[in-house]
Amino acid sequence: MKVPMYQGGSVILKFIIFAVVALLVYKFFGGKLPAFGSKTPEEKKIDEDTLVECETCHTFVTLKESIIINGKHYCSQECADKR
Repeated sequence: MKVPMYQGGSVILKFIIFAVVALLVYKFFGGKLPAFGSKTPEEKKIDEDTLVECETCHTFVTLKESIIINGKHYCSQECADKR
């Protein structure tokens, strides 16, 4: 008695080849894939200009200028030392 062999691997291989060909056709006709994690210069500028409140003196400073310790924002090293 012969047991039929599993032949699901060929289906997976065909799917992978189809996906690669579809991606190449998409890129050939000028399609752009979404870039994960990359931001436009405008988005980066907005993120840098976001104001955060100092945990100690409640002064607002930009995110770029703040000092972050244990997830809390401080306006200066002096305020961070007072925690």
